[in-house]
Amino acid sequence: MTERGENAVRRRIGYRPGSDLEIELSWHAITDVGRRREVNQDSYVVIPPVFAVADGMGGHSAGEVASAAVVRRLAELGGNRTVSERDIDGALEDAVEDIELDAGETDLGAGTTVTGVTLGSCAEEPTWTVFNIGDSRVYQYFKGALSQITVDHSVVQHLIDTGAITPEEAEFHPHANVITRAVGFNEAPSPDYTALALIPGQRILICSDGLTKELTEIGIQHFLATTDTAEEAAKQLVHHAIENAGRDNVTVVVIDVHAVGEARDTSDLAIAGVSLDAVGGENPAEIRAGAEAAATEAPVETEPVEVVGIDSDSDSEDAIPAEGVAASGSDDEGPDTVPVRVPLG
Repeated sequence: MTERGENAVRRRIGYRPGSDLEIELSWHAITDVGRRREVNQDSYVVIPPVFAVADGMGGHSAGEVASAAVVRRLAELGGNRTVSERDIDGALEDAVEDIELDAGETDLGAGTTVTGVTLGSCAEEPTWTVFNIGDSRVYQYFKGALSQITVDHSVVQHLIDTGAITPEEAEFHPHANVITRAVGFNEAPSPDYTALALIPGQRILICSDGLTKELTEIGIQHFLATTDTAEEAAKQLVHHAIENAGRDNVTVVVIDVHAVGEARDTSDLAIAGVSLDAVGGENPAEIRAGAEAAATEAPVETEPVEVVGIDSDSDSEDAIPAEGVAASGSDDEGPDTVPVRVPLG
């Protein structure tokens, strides 16, 4: 487990050089080993403008080494006004080299998921740049609605996308814990990027799958909606994930956007000179590069998917239901990482 950065309440951050625009944020990060694991292989970084979570995989301490390498490299981007996709790419490429050197030779290899947000710009407007590799997630809670911004890189997500299974069936699928992308395993990192409007009143959640295995989206939305501060939200989410079995390491970062310039509500954005037209309109929905084109492609249900790793849950006990907020997760016994190919036909 590696933690980089400190939690903060209502900190004002300069947007970028040459701009007087400031952004007021609060954020709180928590990580917990859970009830079933001996080692916490999750890591996180909260150094503006970079906020990210990494969930390591590998034999012995290899996963911990991998997640630490990623947050260490991302932390080097902290202190800048904004961070570009090229900056993130470079940090992740350096992390792969670090993992190869630090983890050494292991039977299972070493790798990690990573997901997070950085302050960026789109059409000269302040935005979040959302990035992810693997099945750790970024959510947005805004005006009573929860949206999953990232798309998992996993076997079950591929099966959902091709229509082979439903999202409900995915929860109980035998490959529910198998991911198709990771940072490490001697592979070039390939993150997905999404531009998301940065708006007062917005709450961002970054989490490892130790949270989403134990809480449904109904549960996640409940705790984001009923807590007043980022700290309280983070504590409630982790507490209830542990109470609902805690089968994996759990890491969350909650970020509250209080103000963008002088604007403290979407109706005040014009005062700050910020237009929503270029970044998603009144609803700050994600702008997925190529998503519309991908959605129209014919599904190929028999195409094999390269499997990068298996994130083991190594326990057969079900999560404890809590008023519809507990998730089932996967209880398959298995190693942390197995490089194989799984035919989907």
